[in-house]
Amino acid sequence: MRVVILGSGRGSNAEAILRAQAAGRLESARVVQIFSDQPDAGILDLGERFGVSARYLDPAPFKTKLEGAGESRYIAAIRECAPDLVVLAGFMRVIKLGFLDAFAGKIINLHPSLLPSFPGLDAIGQAWARGVKITGCTVHSVTAEVDGGPIIDQAAVRIEPSDTLETLREKVHAAEHTLLPSVIARLSKAVQPSPLPLTTE
Repeated sequence: MRVVILGSGRGSNAEAILRAQAAGRLESARVVQIFSDQPDAGILDLGERFGVSARYLDPAPFKTKLEGAGESRYIAAIRECAPDLVVLAGFMRVIKLGFLDAFAGKIINLHPSLLPSFPGLDAIGQAWARGVKITGCTVHSVTAEVDGGPIIDQAAVRIEPSDTLETLREKVHAAEHTLLPSVIARLSKAVQPSPLPLTTE
């Protein structure tokens, strides 16, 4: 299963995927390309470290969404990679219908809450402010509804009385680094090409 990763930041989840790949834990999945919409993003440094092609791809003209000329550039570049799976690992842009249609059934996203609770930005901060006792992370299929696609799998994180917002962030990120590679490994076992599962079964 050919995997393309899109990210905007330091790339901790992409690194978790690549570490799992190096350790032989991705089953038949293989990361073939990393793209970032930020020219100085840390995720781009992972390419040389792990022997994977990684490059900045101009998302212009919009700042918070992938649409218009930028969307066309991304679609063309990703199609050249012939991906079976497109992983949004901290890609901080709203995906539009053109991109969704181009890779229908092949796009997954990692969100730092137990969806449908706390969608949108700063989900960990939202959970902390609300005072919930259990939060976590979710891998879901990507649809036109932001953070609203079918849930593939989740990992729970208990908020202890001794936790701070910072320690909670660390715990959720640790859960993400385990959950996302495991989902990719599981999806790689499916007959290809095939749609993503809509349940955890």
